[in-house]
Amino acid sequence: MDESLGSNDQDHVLIIEDDERLASLTKDYLESNDFKVTVESDGARGVERIVELQPSLVILDLMLPGEDGLSICRRARPDYAGPILMLTARTDDMDQVLGLEMGADDYVPKPVQPRVLLARMRALMRRSDPGDAGSDIRLTFDNLVIDSATREAWLENERIDLTSAEFDLLWLLASHAGRVLTREEIFSQLRGIKYDGQDRSIDVRVSRIRPKIGDDPNQPHRIKTVRSKGYLFVKDA
Repeated sequence: MDESLGSNDQDHVLIIEDDERLASLTKDYLESNDFKVTVESDGARGVERIVELQPSLVILDLMLPGEDGLSICRRARPDYAGPILMLTARTDDMDQVLGLEMGADDYVPKPVQPRVLLARMRALMRRSDPGDAGSDIRLTFDNLVIDSATREAWLENERIDLTSAEFDLLWLLASHAGRVLTREEIFSQLRGIKYDGQDRSIDVRVSRIRPKIGDDPNQPHRIKTVRSKGYLFVKDA
Protein backbone atom coordinates (compact mmCIF):
# COMPACT_ATOMS: atom_id res chain seq x y z
CA MET A 1 0.00 0.00 0.00
CA ASP A 2 1.31 3.42 -0.91
CA GLU A 3 -0.09 6.84 -0.13
CA SER A 4 0.85 10.31 -1.31
CA LEU A 5 0.01 13.46 0.54
CA GLY A 6 -1.58 16.34 -1.30
CA SER A 7 -3.35 19.58 -0.68
CA ASN A 8 -6.95 19.49 0.48
CA ASP A 9 -8.26 20.91 -2.79
CA GLN A 10 -6.86 18.04 -4.87
CA ASP A 11 -9.16 15.39 -6.21
CA HIS A 12 -8.33 12.15 -4.40
CA VAL A 13 -8.16 8.94 -6.44
CA LEU A 14 -7.98 5.50 -4.84
CA ILE A 15 -6.38 2.84 -7.06
CA ILE A 16 -7.08 -0.76 -6.03
CA GLU A 17 -4.67 -2.74 -8.18
CA ASP A 18 -2.27 -5.61 -7.41
CA ASP A 19 -0.09 -5.07 -10.50
CA GLU A 20 2.60 -2.95 -8.83
CA ARG A 21 4.09 -1.68 -12.07
CA LEU A 22 0.74 -0.61 -13.51
CA ALA A 23 -0.34 0.93 -10.22
CA SER A 24 2.93 2.88 -9.93
CA LEU A 25 2.80 4.16 -13.52
CA THR A 26 -0.84 5.16 -13.14
CA LYS A 27 -0.13 6.87 -9.84
CA ASP A 28 2.77 8.85 -11.31
CA TYR A 29 0.72 9.90 -14.32
CA LEU A 30 -2.26 11.03 -12.24
CA GLU A 31 -0.06 12.90 -9.78
CA SER A 32 1.53 14.73 -12.72
CA ASN A 33 -2.02 15.81 -13.56
CA ASP A 34 -2.61 17.25 -10.07
CA PHE A 35 -4.43 14.35 -8.42
CA LYS A 36 -3.78 13.03 -4.95
CA VAL A 37 -3.42 9.26 -5.26
CA THR A 38 -3.65 6.35 -2.84
CA VAL A 39 -2.79 2.83 -3.96
CA GLU A 40 -4.13 -0.34 -2.32
CA SER A 41 -2.91 -3.71 -3.61
CA ASP A 42 -4.86 -6.03 -1.32
CA GLY A 43 -8.43 -6.74 -2.43
CA ALA A 44 -9.29 -7.86 1.10
CA ARG A 45 -8.83 -4.25 2.22
CA GLY A 46 -10.62 -2.72 -0.74
CA VAL A 47 -14.02 -2.06 0.81
CA GLU A 48 -12.48 -0.76 4.02
CA ARG A 49 -10.27 1.68 2.13
CA ILE A 50 -13.09 2.99 -0.06
CA VAL A 51 -15.39 3.60 2.89
CA GLU A 52 -12.62 5.06 5.04
CA LEU A 53 -11.14 7.44 2.46
CA GLN A 54 -14.30 8.41 0.52
CA PRO A 55 -12.15 9.38 -2.49
CA SER A 56 -13.28 11.50 -5.40
CA LEU A 57 -13.04 8.42 -7.61
CA VAL A 58 -12.06 4.75 -7.33
CA ILE A 59 -10.09 2.87 -9.99
CA LEU A 60 -10.84 -0.77 -9.27
CA ASP A 61 -9.20 -3.79 -10.89
CA LEU A 62 -11.49 -6.71 -11.61
CA MET A 63 -9.03 -9.48 -10.66
CA LEU A 64 -7.50 -8.99 -7.23
CA PRO A 65 -6.05 -11.17 -4.47
CA GLY A 66 -8.12 -11.42 -1.32
CA GLU A 67 -11.39 -10.21 -2.86
CA ASP A 68 -12.30 -9.59 -6.49
CA GLY A 69 -13.39 -6.24 -7.87
CA LEU A 70 -17.02 -7.26 -8.42
CA SER A 71 -17.44 -8.18 -4.77
CA ILE A 72 -15.66 -5.03 -3.59
CA CYS A 73 -17.87 -2.86 -5.78
CA ARG A 74 -21.06 -4.52 -4.57
CA ARG A 75 -20.14 -4.32 -0.87
CA ALA A 76 -18.80 -0.75 -1.00
CA ARG A 77 -21.75 0.75 -2.85
CA PRO A 78 -24.10 1.21 0.16
CA ASP A 79 -21.44 3.41 1.84
CA TYR A 80 -19.84 5.10 -1.16
CA ALA A 81 -21.71 7.24 -3.70
CA GLY A 82 -18.75 8.39 -5.78
CA PRO A 83 -17.77 7.10 -9.22
CA ILE A 84 -16.12 3.68 -9.59
CA LEU A 85 -14.10 3.02 -12.75
CA MET A 86 -13.42 -0.68 -13.24
CA LEU A 87 -10.36 -2.08 -15.02
CA THR A 88 -10.71 -5.41 -16.79
CA ALA A 89 -8.00 -7.41 -18.55
CA ARG A 90 -10.64 -9.50 -20.28
CA THR A 91 -12.87 -8.43 -23.13
CA ASP A 92 -15.68 -10.74 -22.03
CA ASP A 93 -18.91 -8.76 -22.31
CA MET A 94 -20.30 -10.56 -19.27
CA ASP A 95 -17.51 -9.20 -17.04
CA GLN A 96 -18.42 -5.68 -18.07
CA VAL A 97 -22.13 -6.28 -17.55
CA LEU A 98 -21.54 -7.80 -14.12
CA GLY A 99 -19.38 -4.85 -13.15
CA LEU A 100 -22.12 -2.42 -14.07
CA GLU A 101 -24.71 -4.52 -12.25
CA MET A 102 -22.55 -4.43 -9.12
CA GLY A 103 -22.51 -0.62 -9.24
CA ALA A 104 -19.51 0.35 -11.37
CA ASP A 105 -19.96 3.59 -13.31
CA ASP A 106 -17.70 2.81 -16.25
CA TYR A 107 -14.98 0.39 -17.31
CA VAL A 108 -11.70 0.59 -19.20
CA PRO A 109 -10.01 -2.47 -20.73
CA LYS A 110 -6.36 -3.25 -20.11
CA PRO A 111 -3.80 -2.37 -21.27
CA VAL A 112 -4.80 1.09 -20.09
CA GLN A 113 -3.96 4.08 -22.22
CA PRO A 114 -3.23 6.88 -19.70
CA ARG A 115 -4.91 9.63 -21.72
CA VAL A 116 -8.04 7.54 -22.21
CA LEU A 117 -8.12 6.70 -18.51
CA LEU A 118 -7.74 10.35 -17.56
CA ALA A 119 -10.49 11.43 -19.96
CA ARG A 120 -12.89 8.82 -18.57
CA MET A 121 -12.04 9.82 -15.00
CA ARG A 122 -12.61 13.51 -15.62
CA ALA A 123 -15.90 12.83 -17.36
CA LEU A 124 -17.14 10.75 -14.42
CA MET A 125 -16.01 13.28 -11.83
CA ARG A 126 -17.46 16.19 -13.76
CA ARG A 127 -20.86 14.54 -13.95
CA SER A 128 -20.83 13.53 -10.29
CA ASP A 129 -19.95 17.03 -9.04
CA PRO A 130 -23.08 18.89 -7.81
CA GLY A 131 -21.30 22.15 -8.53
CA ASP A 132 -21.33 21.29 -12.22
CA ALA A 133 -25.03 20.55 -12.37
CA GLY A 134 -25.82 23.91 -13.95
CA SER A 135 -29.00 25.65 -12.94
CA ASP A 136 -30.97 24.14 -10.08
CA ILE A 137 -33.65 22.14 -11.82
CA ARG A 138 -36.15 19.76 -10.27
CA LEU A 139 -38.30 17.55 -12.47
CA THR A 140 -41.52 16.02 -11.16
CA PHE A 141 -43.41 13.14 -12.74
CA ASP A 142 -46.35 12.14 -10.54
CA ASN A 143 -44.70 10.48 -7.51
CA LEU A 144 -41.17 10.67 -8.95
CA VAL A 145 -38.97 13.71 -8.27
CA ILE A 146 -35.49 14.19 -9.77
CA ASP A 147 -33.22 17.04 -8.64
CA SER A 148 -30.15 18.03 -10.67
CA ALA A 149 -28.68 20.29 -7.98
CA THR A 150 -28.51 17.63 -5.28
CA ARG A 151 -28.23 14.76 -7.78
CA GLU A 152 -30.94 12.89 -5.91
CA ALA A 153 -34.28 11.37 -6.79
CA TRP A 154 -37.29 10.42 -4.68
CA LEU A 155 -40.17 8.02 -5.20
CA GLU A 156 -43.20 8.51 -2.96
CA ASN A 157 -41.05 10.93 -0.91
CA GLU A 158 -38.49 8.16 -0.30
CA ARG A 159 -34.94 8.79 -1.50
CA ILE A 160 -33.88 6.41 -4.28
CA ASP A 161 -30.49 4.72 -4.00
CA LEU A 162 -28.80 5.54 -7.32
CA THR A 163 -25.18 5.30 -8.37
CA SER A 164 -23.63 8.34 -10.03
CA ALA A 165 -23.93 6.74 -13.46
CA GLU A 166 -27.54 5.70 -12.86
CA PHE A 167 -28.47 9.25 -11.88
CA ASP A 168 -26.75 10.61 -14.99
CA LEU A 169 -28.77 8.32 -17.23
CA LEU A 170 -32.05 8.93 -15.39
CA TRP A 171 -31.55 12.70 -15.57
CA LEU A 172 -30.65 12.58 -19.26
CA LEU A 173 -33.77 10.57 -20.12
CA ALA A 174 -36.07 12.56 -17.84
CA SER A 175 -34.84 15.94 -19.06
CA HIS A 176 -35.75 14.81 -22.58
CA ALA A 177 -39.10 13.33 -21.56
CA GLY A 178 -41.36 12.65 -24.51
CA ARG A 179 -38.48 12.25 -26.97
CA VAL A 180 -36.75 9.05 -28.00
CA LEU A 181 -33.03 9.18 -27.25
CA THR A 182 -30.95 6.88 -29.41
CA ARG A 183 -28.15 4.81 -27.94
CA GLU A 184 -25.76 6.89 -30.02
CA GLU A 185 -27.01 10.08 -28.35
CA ILE A 186 -26.87 8.54 -24.90
CA PHE A 187 -23.31 7.26 -25.35
CA SER A 188 -22.17 10.60 -26.70
CA GLN A 189 -23.70 12.51 -23.80
CA LEU A 190 -22.74 10.19 -20.95
CA ARG A 191 -19.49 8.57 -21.99
CA GLY A 192 -18.11 10.84 -24.66
CA ILE A 193 -17.58 7.95 -27.05
CA LYS A 194 -19.33 6.55 -30.09
CA TYR A 195 -21.72 3.65 -29.67
CA ASP A 196 -20.12 0.54 -31.18
CA GLY A 197 -23.37 -1.35 -31.58
CA GLN A 198 -22.31 -3.98 -29.03
CA ASP A 199 -21.89 -2.24 -25.68
CA ARG A 200 -24.70 -3.18 -23.27
CA SER A 201 -23.85 -0.79 -20.44
CA ILE A 202 -26.80 1.54 -21.09
CA ASP A 203 -29.23 -1.38 -21.25
CA VAL A 204 -27.88 -2.72 -17.95
CA ARG A 205 -28.32 0.66 -16.27
CA VAL A 206 -31.86 1.04 -17.56
CA SER A 207 -32.70 -2.40 -16.17
CA ARG A 208 -31.31 -1.33 -12.79
CA ILE A 209 -33.09 2.03 -12.78
CA ARG A 210 -36.56 0.76 -13.69
CA PRO A 211 -37.43 -1.03 -10.43
CA LYS A 212 -35.88 1.79 -8.40
CA ILE A 213 -38.34 4.31 -9.89
CA GLY A 214 -41.32 1.99 -9.57
CA ASP A 215 -41.27 0.80 -13.18
CA ASP A 216 -42.28 -2.78 -13.98
CA PRO A 217 -39.21 -4.35 -15.66
CA ASN A 218 -41.46 -6.63 -17.73
CA GLN A 219 -43.99 -3.98 -18.75
CA PRO A 220 -42.30 -0.62 -18.16
CA HIS A 221 -44.54 2.43 -18.25
CA ARG A 222 -41.97 5.12 -17.38
CA ILE A 223 -38.85 4.22 -19.37
CA LYS A 224 -39.85 2.47 -22.58
CA THR A 225 -37.55 0.63 -24.95
CA VAL A 226 -38.01 1.73 -28.54
CA ARG A 227 -36.85 -1.18 -30.63
CA SER A 228 -33.82 -0.56 -32.87
CA LYS A 229 -33.66 3.05 -31.64
CA GLY A 230 -33.20 3.68 -27.94
CA TYR A 231 -35.24 4.77 -24.94
CA LEU A 232 -38.21 7.02 -24.27
CA PHE A 233 -38.98 8.57 -20.88
CA VAL A 234 -42.75 8.99 -20.73
CA LYS A 235 -43.92 12.39 -19.51
CA ASP A 236 -47.20 11.28 -17.97
CA ALA A 237 -47.18 7.63 -16.99
